[in-house]
Amino acid sequence: MADAPNTNDVLEKAVDWLSAGKKVALATVIGTWGSSPRPVGSQLAVDDAGAFVGSVSGGCIEGAVIGEALATIEDGENRILDFGVTDEQAWEVGLACGGDVKVLVERADDKADLDRLAKQRPVAMVTDLATGKRSTVTPTDNSGELSLGADLLDEVRQALRDDRSKTLEDGDNKLFVQVFNPPLRCAIIGAVHISQALVPMAQIAGFEVTVIDPRGSFATEARFPDVTMSDEWPDDAMKEFKADTRAAVVTLTHDPKLDDPALEIALKSDAFYIGCLGSRRTHASRLERLTELGFGEADFARIHAPIGLDLGATSPAEIAVTILAEMVAAKHGKLES
Repeated sequence: MADAPNTNDVLEKAVDWLSAGKKVALATVIGTWGSSPRPVGSQLAVDDAGAFVGSVSGGCIEGAVIGEALATIEDGENRILDFGVTDEQAWEVGLACGGDVKVLVERADDKADLDRLAKQRPVAMVTDLATGKRSTVTPTDNSGELSLGADLLDEVRQALRDDRSKTLEDGDNKLFVQVFNPPLRCAIIGAVHISQALVPMAQIAGFEVTVIDPRGSFATEARFPDVTMSDEWPDDAMKEFKADTRAAVVTLTHDPKLDDPALEIALKSDAFYIGCLGSRRTHASRLERLTELGFGEADFARIHAPIGLDLGATSPAEIAVTILAEMVAAKHGKLES
């Protein structure tokens, strides 16, 4: 089964259709139970001619959802649809067993609103499922039709940090929180063998990857096809990369002249993960050098070294698996402190 377009692609296509004078409806997965083909927050956009982009089930229920979306375009009424995905249907889209999917269908009339959701991130759209009233919440602001108390705002912002769309209870009301975050990014310092294995793995996991290595014989398109590369010195490249809370930084060269300048910038950033290749002895020497640069214990606690989960890995590909696993665990707050 091919990967479904991300929410950015879906929203941008919806904006294009509205710009062309078409009417549009959006279908959004708001609840799943069992083995659902698509996660909560997945979207499908439909125009008034029945053209669609995106996916809410990988193919199990799209036909029915498109029909309901066309009805919503016609009458403007929001719809909440409940589907049971049978074991046979699940098997057809690559799952071991079936489950249940709940889908919200609503007409999308506000081109500026959709465009903002596609570009202004991080942001959460909060929808009252009974009334259709909506508000937007960012890490620092909120606006719209809903009156959201402090506790609810905290829950919405936690959903943003967790990168997880969900339904919240507000008394008797149910609020759907759809999270729109910037893409995950990963800066890899060193165009080495481990990097060659890690790059495609990280891309499959949803990271936009940049490989940084000023050594021209290492950072070649032949060795790293279809990836952004920088041949700048690592500190300059890291300044341009601008690591934030959605970014991971991995140093793999074993060369302090390359790894240390990148680390110096990464430790001053909000990167959610910083990992460094090398033995414990190598790392001890690294910390001595960083101490001389003014870094301390709080900074050192952010560095994962030796890099990767301890899975007994030996080959470059196995080591890459342990690194990606540790990055994912860090993203979801699952690493032991």
